[in-house]
This record gives sequence, structure tokens and C-alpha cells, in this order.
Amino acid sequence: MKRRVRTLPVLLTMITVLVPVLPGNAATAVPERAGAPAGRAIAWAPCAADTTAECGTLTVPADWAKPGGPTIDLAVARRKAADPTAGMGSLIINPGGPGESGVDFTLRRRDYFSEEITRRFDIVGFDPRGVARSNPVVCSAELMRQAPADPFLRSQTDFDRWLDYNDRLRADCRARTGPLFDHVDTLSVVKDVDALRAAVGDRRLTYYGLSYGTLIGQLYAERFPRRVRALALDSNVDHSLRTTAFLDTGAAAAQDSFEEFAAWCERDSSCALQGGDLRAFWAKLLARAERGELHYPGEPTLILTQFDLIRLPFQASYGPYWRELAEMMVAISSGATPSKALPEIFTRRLTQRQEERHRATQAEDLIANPMRIVCQDFHLPIRDYREFAALLRRSQRIAPDMRVSPLTLSFTMACLGEPAAIPNPQHRLQVDGTPALLLGNARHDPATGHAWAVNAADQIGGEARLLTYEGWGHSVYNRSECTRGAIDRYLIERTLPAPGMHCPAVPYTGTPTSAQTWPTPIAPLPDLPG
Repeated sequence: MKRRVRTLPVLLTMITVLVPVLPGNAATAVPERAGAPAGRAIAWAPCAADTTAECGTLTVPADWAKPGGPTIDLAVARRKAADPTAGMGSLIINPGGPGESGVDFTLRRRDYFSEEITRRFDIVGFDPRGVARSNPVVCSAELMRQAPADPFLRSQTDFDRWLDYNDRLRADCRARTGPLFDHVDTLSVVKDVDALRAAVGDRRLTYYGLSYGTLIGQLYAERFPRRVRALALDSNVDHSLRTTAFLDTGAAAAQDSFEEFAAWCERDSSCALQGGDLRAFWAKLLARAERGELHYPGEPTLILTQFDLIRLPFQASYGPYWRELAEMMVAISSGATPSKALPEIFTRRLTQRQEERHRATQAEDLIANPMRIVCQDFHLPIRDYREFAALLRRSQRIAPDMRVSPLTLSFTMACLGEPAAIPNPQHRLQVDGTPALLLGNARHDPATGHAWAVNAADQIGGEARLLTYEGWGHSVYNRSECTRGAIDRYLIERTLPAPGMHCPAVPYTGTPTSAQTWPTPIAPLPDLPG
């Protein structure tokens, strides 16, 4: 049977050249003369999926430390500027994930960028190494199906079982993926982006990164400061955080979004839970989930764990989709089938589970596992169950309603037991000599909390300017005319917003306005730990 590669939906809304790097020299800038290897070009041709765009591949080393070794082909897509006479080169983009396809984003999201951006720039998206069409990290579907379902471990036995599973999964994925398996870190992607910049003929990089794609931009500025033209970083990752701070700040962001949901429900009559004690209602749902008494609406065989339940308000906060979340909570509590179709942000996880059942009968199938990228970028060690339980108690004190951040806990559990020597360990950014960089973040982002953006901007220092959207959700570019205008002016004119600029929140109505394109490329979280 022919093996088929399928991609799991992955966040983080929030969500990636092997250069030997130690924390002490992580910020060493590469000299301007050390450009992308000569002779690499892209043979553009109309895309099969959309002939109005061009597709091609860029060949790069699997291991940038061995440029004469095995190579991989990165999938690339381009939409040419609508007005060639006003052309300003390429805007290279990455929609995050990790695991999201920049090719798909370029082909399917023609309306994401403003008319002025698409008039002036070629929009160039790529699938990062290890993702989608660019030699994806793949693992046995059967083994992935055996993943522990509940990250709320209760004993050292549970902890040891999780470590054993992760060890087996790493070995399986390495054997099936090949040489690239150990070289999908974001530092390697940064080298790929520099090669792509050279291949499209730009002397300096103009880049838009969303969510996990902001880490690419941050590290590019650190490694290639003199090759930067403009980097717009939307919904920022903080790569300086160790295990405790990573889990703590994630829990705080998740709890903040829940509190914003509760405040909306109290003041808006369209909330299906208005008039009652929402927090008490939610606490009862969590207790029932812990007892195994809840199932997905309309799907009685799909039991909802407590972690499944916590994911729902987290995912709904990406929009936000508060009205739908309240209706979903009522449906779960009553066990009734909803009277109308559920939003895609809830149904995609259900569809994923149904596909998993189908795959379970096809032993040769493979599943893509972009979580490997996170584990080469973040070393998140936990010694034993005792330490794990203490970390979980900290999270629960910070987030009494949400308990944890599904995002940061998912990443931590997926990387549990990872060897310490990873290619891109956390460090404080050391950016020097770049033009000004623009960082944008929502005040109430459930995935990449505002504190992450503040911390990243502080690390970058004088080269950074932070734009805050005083509203909700994950991603800020299309939240309002204010956010989009500020980012457009920066990308086109390199004009920065005023220091400390804040864009007011657009009142939540339950329906996006014409100026707001919700971040549909940001997918729900994968089943743990794959």
C-alpha cells in the first residue's frame, strides 16, 4: 500500500541551518558576505492548485553545517505584485503553527493582506523544513494513536509511561523521516529564509511572521542584522523562557482570556449562560469531565476529558468566538445535539478524531508531527512526577478556571524527556545593528500573551517598537484599520508607530467586521503528544 502523509492541525494561535550554537554565542551575527550559497534558484511555474500563483522549490542543505551533504527541497509559492511598476520586492511570510503551510496560506488567503500590500509586494510563502511539502517529519499512525490521552499525570508511573512513549515516538519518527529529523529547528529555518531572500533577488529581507513565525523573524534579526529591511512580527513568542516561566506565563494568558469571556457573558444578553454563575457552571463541567461523564455534542462515543474541555475556551479565544463557546458549553452540559452547526474552530478537532479512527485500520499510514520543531527550539526539562505536580499546582494557582495553558502544557509534554543538547536552546535575544523592528500583540491573546511580546521587545531593545491592540484574540494585523494601517505603513514606508501606540479594541459583536479576517490558518491544538 502506498504510504500517505497527512498533516495534523497544529496551533499556536499561537503556532522553523543547523549551526552549532551554545547559549553563550547564540547571538553571534553572520557577516554580510556569508550569504546564501550561490547557484540556488527557483524555477517558477503556475501552481497546480491555483494557476494565478507561481510555485517552485528551493534546494537547501538538510544540515547547514554540512553544505555538501544531503539536501531537501523547500516548497515555495508566490503571488506577484498587482502593480509591477510599484514593486518593492518580496514580502516573505510565515503563518506559524509550528506546522502551518506558508504555501497554503499564500494560495488560499488572497484577502489577508491589504490591497496596498498586494499591489506593491510579491507575497512569498514557504513550507518550512519538516512541514507539509518540505520533507515533513512523519511518524507511524499506529504509534501516534497510542499516545497518552491525559496530560494531567497522577503518579510517577504515569510520568514514566509518558517518558517511555516519547522515547519510542522519537525513534520511530527519526527512522521514518530520515536525515532531516534532527535539523528542523528554527535556526535552520532562518538560514533557509536567508537563502529564499537571495533566491527571489532581494538584497534585504521584508518579512511578516505570525505566532510561531515571529521566532523566525526574531532570530533572523539576531543572526543577519544587516540583511533586514523590515520585520513585522505579529503575536510574539518569547524564546527566553525556561520550563517554569513558560508554563506560568502560558497559564496567565489562558486565564486572562477566560476572564474576558466571563466579563463579556455578564454584560451581553446574547450569552447563553447569562444570568447564572458562569464560573460555578464551568467548575461543575470540569468535575463531570474528570469523572468521564461528558461527551462531544452529538457524538456520544467521543468522551471529553478535562483537558479536552479546557481546550474549548482556549481555542474559542483565538477569534474570539464567545457566543459560540457559551452555546457549546450548554450543549455539552445537557448532552443534547446542537440545534445548529458548530463553528469550525470546534468541529475541526472532532473531524481530526474521526480521521484518526479511520487511520487506525491502515497500519502503513503516516502522520506528520511538527511538534518536533518545538522540541528542537525549547528545552523544557522536568525531572520527575514530584516536580511535574508542583508545576501543575503553580499553574492552577495562576489560572483557577483554566488550570493550565493547553498550548504550553502540550509543548512541554510533547518534549518531555528530550535530550538536553538541542540545536536551538532558549536564550535572551541579542539584536544589534538592524533597522527598527515592529512587534504587534493583542492585550488579551490566549496563546502568545502580551507579556511575551513585552519581554521580547525589551530583549531586542532600541531596535524594537511594540504595537498593542487593546482587544482580544490571536493575531492583530486584521483586527482593525488601526492595526492594519500601522503594520502596512511600516512594511511599505518603514514608518514606525509612535512609541507606546495602542489601537483600541473593536467591540465584540460575535461576527467579524469587514476589516477583521479572523486567523483561520491558526489551527486547534493537536492531540498530545504528537
